[in-house]
Amino acid sequence: MTVRAVRPSRAGTVPWPEDVVAEYVAKGYWQGVPLGRHFLAAADAAPDAVALVDGDTRLTFHDLAARADGAALRLRDLGLRADDRVLVQLPNRWEFVVLFLACLRSGVLPVLALPAHRRHELSYLAEHAEAAAIAVPATFKGFDHRALAADIAADHPTVTHLLVSGGGQPGDVDLRELCAPAADPVAARAALDREEPGSRDTALFLLSGGTTALPKLIARTHDDYAHYVHRTVDAAGYGPDTVNLVALPVGHNFSLGVLLATLFEGGRVVFGSPEPEQAFELVERESVTHSGLVPAVAQRWLEHRAAAPGHDLGTLRGLMVGGSRLPDHVAARIGPELGCALQQGYGMAEGLVCLTRPAEGDEVACHTQGRPLSEGDELLVVDEAGEPVPAGEPGVLLTRGPYTPRGYYRAPEQNARVFTPDGWYRTGDIVRLRPDGNVVVEGREKDMINRGGEKVSAEEVENLALQVDGVLMAAAVAMPDAELGERVCLYVVPRTGREVRLADVLDLMRRVGVARYKLPERLVVVDALPLTGMQKVDKKALRADVEQRLAGERAAV
Repeated sequence: MTVRAVRPSRAGTVPWPEDVVAEYVAKGYWQGVPLGRHFLAAADAAPDAVALVDGDTRLTFHDLAARADGAALRLRDLGLRADDRVLVQLPNRWEFVVLFLACLRSGVLPVLALPAHRRHELSYLAEHAEAAAIAVPATFKGFDHRALAADIAADHPTVTHLLVSGGGQPGDVDLRELCAPAADPVAARAALDREEPGSRDTALFLLSGGTTALPKLIARTHDDYAHYVHRTVDAAGYGPDTVNLVALPVGHNFSLGVLLATLFEGGRVVFGSPEPEQAFELVERESVTHSGLVPAVAQRWLEHRAAAPGHDLGTLRGLMVGGSRLPDHVAARIGPELGCALQQGYGMAEGLVCLTRPAEGDEVACHTQGRPLSEGDELLVVDEAGEPVPAGEPGVLLTRGPYTPRGYYRAPEQNARVFTPDGWYRTGDIVRLRPDGNVVVEGREKDMINRGGEKVSAEEVENLALQVDGVLMAAAVAMPDAELGERVCLYVVPRTGREVRLADVLDLMRRVGVARYKLPERLVVVDALPLTGMQKVDKKALRADVEQRLAGERAAV
């Protein structure tokens, strides 16, 4: 195994200590192989197999490799070099995959934004990453991404190129032309192989998943991300026969890991909508075997399946659900109603990912969020004072391991708060660690409602509310209170034709013996919950909404 030296890069990336690096290499966690070479190995093994389906576009592994290498050389022709950054805000389309693989091959670093991001986030990311280019669709879902990218480029002198897919303006780089196959694939591959990135170089930048502040940049190396991808393969059981419907934004770590894990094993990725009607049609047409969802979308799949059971989902073998806690009673419905195995997941772009294993049965799949992907992952559950809690007790999770970086990019103040001197990352998640190694997520440290000094888990309130007859979705947030600091406000989406009252929620919670301080003191019935770009409930928007409601009521008095 040859491990090339790390290239010099802009200051701000926090390295792993050398003794830790040596340990990860010795134990085989880090294999010294750049991510692009993992993909090429799969392409060489089955060049004529279909690798990617995007609507009417079907690309074989040979097509995808030739396009990626062609795009990598054209990025060089534009003057982009290793360690230059491209801010990528592309939806789930074939151009994303080609450009991403081209970046891996050339050493240009993709900064993965989400389609839902707007000026506030993108301007910050362009400045913080010192982006040399921005890749966008001309328009997407009625929004003019090209115009926004042009405005950002005008404000940030480091941005020298706009890569636009479909409908660019004079002076833009046509992304689809950039992603055309190399004229001579053999020569292109040889040229890129000679200057491929080192395995310990930064490969990409992910964004932290918080919704209450601007995202932080997470530098992931070829070695650490390859370990994560291959351990995902092991845990999910992917192989050459895998057909994975990737419906969530592929710029997010959850979907990106699934996409690469599928391609590295020679399987097929199918891009499509998460909405059940369209998704079920794709399952039938493409013989989809796996997919990954967040809980809100999984519940929509279940509701649609009950209302319209005609689709043949017989090829679907596994459904991975992560991003937030899936209520236990909803988890129990996945297998019987969708006819596939549930694989719950828990993780973060900062590193650690846990998955349930199919062989461990329904009890684990329905009541836990899985165990770590790697034997090199370390977990520590502590109390408010930072001391380890007794076995099985809830506490804040700290983690470190071979794919959990030691700090955010150019963020010393945040790093001092959330990373310990010896490399532990403070996740902010409240978890219990079971004797079998599986993690149970109890809630967020910052998603706790502090009612007069009593801490209320929003997730606990939500899970109880979902058991109320007539409740389809629920979200609990803190509302400000002059006397207690915060009180519990519960938002619910009722099932069609049903009415939900606060008394109904309180009756159930009292019947199950919930402490009084956890009872919601306000109920807001809405048609839908606001969602972030990753289809998670937008708690920030709900907190702002209840504050506005309270202000309006005070003004009316």
